[in-house]
Amino acid sequence: MMFEMIMRRSDVPLEVSAIERRPDKKMCCIAPLLAVALVVPFLHILVSAADTVGDCRIGAYRLTDGSVVDIGPSDADALRWRRFDGTTGKLHKATDGSWSSTLGFTDKRDGKTVTFSDCANGETSFNGINGHRIAFDVIETTFIGDGVKLVGRLVLPKSGGQTPILVLIHGSEDDSARDWYPLQRLLPAEGVGAFVYDKRGTGGSGGKYSQDFSLLANDAVAAMREARRLAGARAGRLGYFGTSQGGWVAPMAATRAPVDFVIVGFGLAFSVIDEDQQEVALEMRLKGHSPEEIATAQEVAAAAEAVFESGFTKGFERFDAVRAKYRNEPWYKDVHGNYTHFILPYNSEAELREKGKALNFAEMGTPFRYDPMPTLRAVKAPQLWILGEDDLEAPCAPTASRIKALGAQGRPVTLAIFPHAEHGIYEFETKADGERDDTRNADGYFAMLRDFARNGRLKGPYGASIVTSPKLPSHGYSSRPRPATGH
Repeated sequence: MMFEMIMRRSDVPLEVSAIERRPDKKMCCIAPLLAVALVVPFLHILVSAADTVGDCRIGAYRLTDGSVVDIGPSDADALRWRRFDGTTGKLHKATDGSWSSTLGFTDKRDGKTVTFSDCANGETSFNGINGHRIAFDVIETTFIGDGVKLVGRLVLPKSGGQTPILVLIHGSEDDSARDWYPLQRLLPAEGVGAFVYDKRGTGGSGGKYSQDFSLLANDAVAAMREARRLAGARAGRLGYFGTSQGGWVAPMAATRAPVDFVIVGFGLAFSVIDEDQQEVALEMRLKGHSPEEIATAQEVAAAAEAVFESGFTKGFERFDAVRAKYRNEPWYKDVHGNYTHFILPYNSEAELREKGKALNFAEMGTPFRYDPMPTLRAVKAPQLWILGEDDLEAPCAPTASRIKALGAQGRPVTLAIFPHAEHGIYEFETKADGERDDTRNADGYFAMLRDFARNGRLKGPYGASIVTSPKLPSHGYSSRPRPATGH
């Protein structure tokens, strides 16, 4: 979740294609912290010139059967459709002007065809069902975060009445949330407002890219206050939705200024170091390695983590020593982790130092030892944590145990786990080589966001999810909108 996020770009090769924010933006807004920093330079060269950001067909469309389909940008002159039930596909333009779809983030044709009218008319036909672009109340804005100018966008349904609003807090990606986040349209189409902003150092915002959670939390508070100001009398319940890295940021922001709720998607209740250790252990276990082999793999990871934590300034002798000790072991090739694997191939201290220098790694401010539990205990607003049971990047079981414990202690914390879902709450197919092809978001995931934003409670089933409610009902806590306090 820390460094992997930027790699999670979907329709590109390089296990960029299996990691969360792919150029086609697999909605997780999602993946681990370090991977982002490590592959940013490569990805800019690879995909920046070929996406469809700004295409006039982008928007949410209401179909004649009452359902909604969102059309968003993708890479390679393609588009991406999404439905509120979590289904999605990539659209490829045909010579006759129509668009054919492939399933999820795979290359499999799914038989769906989409056509568009000219942009001025805003008409579409989605697999034979006609639809018209939905008009929203949209306000573009510039505001001041923690010492930097940030750009954002408030999107509200055209109901005219009070509306709950979700402030969308980014993961570790380095691209523009305003360009890529489809929830800024999917949620308003369901009656819930969204405030989306480019985090510092990305898109149209100023400042340098940072992984300093405290700094990013201050920016999130500023975004929340700007959303409330812009919405004015239309502001109903207002809270955060933080995904992946944003799962560390959103609760912290909620302790600095009052909000009505906090939603965390595929986040961790552990530190960045723990994240890598847990991923190494889970991956090794899934590949059939013994507890002893897992422990030695974690020893390798600990040495790599020390190099990262130092900002690539020390720890090289220890790292070299453990690699020399274990590199000929049959299990060594399976050591991966959230970010350990990025530096395993480098053979010299000089190479590693040069890599850290090229990435300005020491300036990113990554809080490797940050323990989120005191913050989670301090949050007064109701929290909803949504996890994928088969998440490799943010292993579900350890975090689920901690979140359940908070609810059992009477804190207003609800846990929802989606079976057979990975990072980003994506369902997937496993290929012959063991790699995953994501096919869709889990059914009920988006509805869960909508309903919790509306009243802080979940009602009825949400697909196959397993929901654990807190010991005391969340409505026993105040969920009324509260005025913003001074900065």
